[in-house]
Amino acid sequence: MERSLRAARVATYVYFVLYGTLLGTWVVQIPAIEERVGISHAALGGLLVVLGLGAFVGMQVAGPLTDRLGTRTLVPAGGVLCGATLFLPGLAHDPWTLGAALLVFGLCNGCLDVSMNAHAVYVEKAYGRPVMSGFHATFSVGGVLAALAGAGAASAGLKPATGMAAVGAAGVVVALASARALLPAAPAVVSPGSARDAEASPAVERGGTTGRVWMLAVLALMVMLCEGAANDWSALHMKDVLGAPAGTAALAYGTFAAAMTIGRLLADRFVTRFGSPAILRHGAAMAAVGITLVALGPWMWAAFTGWALFGLGLSGCVPQLFSAAGHADPSAAGANVSRVAGLGYVGMLAGPAVIGWLTHLVALNHAFVLLTLLCVTTAVGARVLRTGSDDSTRRHEMAGTH
Repeated sequence: MERSLRAARVATYVYFVLYGTLLGTWVVQIPAIEERVGISHAALGGLLVVLGLGAFVGMQVAGPLTDRLGTRTLVPAGGVLCGATLFLPGLAHDPWTLGAALLVFGLCNGCLDVSMNAHAVYVEKAYGRPVMSGFHATFSVGGVLAALAGAGAASAGLKPATGMAAVGAAGVVVALASARALLPAAPAVVSPGSARDAEASPAVERGGTTGRVWMLAVLALMVMLCEGAANDWSALHMKDVLGAPAGTAALAYGTFAAAMTIGRLLADRFVTRFGSPAILRHGAAMAAVGITLVALGPWMWAAFTGWALFGLGLSGCVPQLFSAAGHADPSAAGANVSRVAGLGYVGMLAGPAVIGWLTHLVALNHAFVLLTLLCVTTAVGARVLRTGSDDSTRRHEMAGTH
């Protein structure tokens, strides 16, 4: 069992890297596809909403299917579908065909996203200790691989569809090859003494669990709205507000992303020691301090420090919310993760648009104060991760140290 569990964990890492690579391959090809189709930035923004809509629908469909058919079926199916449809946007020749391609690709993305996160919950449950943040960290590795593959394809003079098809085909092979190592279903037990025991057992009625899951989803919406805003506005803030050169401005997002990756690599150890509520509470508070420094600081060094704190603080938040949703009711882990991931994805898409709308009323840096408020609200709401049983477990562990 120990060897098969280790293999399942490695396979989960592989699928997270795969997802990051496939999604990143589309992202790095956006400029070339935009030029091929001949659309404006505004039109592209509208089409990206179609991608998000497809992903949201795919998540809601895949959640219940994951619970019914099992992750060993849904995870590789999602990987194969993502790989097989990756080249479609590269073939688009007008906005309509690009919109249709993005809708299909988004549906497949949503399927893989929810099913692999549900499987990550199963692996974490079997281990009896936090491992979720490490999985999310490897998603960023996929983005790096996508950037390298995109640079290589461009240097070789390949058309977008050709390069995307090559990456997609490799993704299909990887998805199929890794399938056998996945866990067939949620483990029935958790290691004794784990801080996850309370979350892994249905200690409350299903109606109460559903309400708690939706509370987690609202927190995910707020956290991922902050992430989405950082993705699209960090470099523009450095350039337009602080007057940084283009090369320096680009480092703002790099600072945020690097801090988030480092934080996720380390977060599981802190969750084991302090618990997921503390990580969400203090992480959101750190993010609030960071984005406030960005919003009010008049110097570039303050902005870089703020983006680093913002990324580091947010890094452990989403994995804890996904994990808590999956553990809330093991028989409905896929459906619960789909609710949290789906609403969180809405936040990710809405973040850039909300900040953009606010810039019609206030300066860009002052618009970031909204993100401060969301982070503070998340810190206050972190108590939703704690249950009465969690408190009993913590008291028992503390008593054992005396």
